[in-house]
Amino acid sequence: MGSQAAAITSPVPVAWYPTLAILMLAVGLIVTASFFIYEATSSRRNRSLAKELTTGALASFFLGFGTLFLLLASGVYV
Repeated sequence: MGSQAAAITSPVPVAWYPTLAILMLAVGLIVTASFFIYEATSSRRNRSLAKELTTGALASFFLGFGTLFLLLASGVYV
């Protein structure tokens, strides 16, 4: 009954938050740009649904975690 609860710590060091935010947002924006370029330059017959879904999911992943680390780096703990 006398045991204390362990403190909750981040699996990622706090000092890495700004670097991870910039890196993941940059990668996410590059993947997003490649998605838009693919959509603008390919014809309707040559488009691949699998490529579109994969690129969209990858961009969403990096932009989502980049936004999370940006919020954490700026002191908004979510």
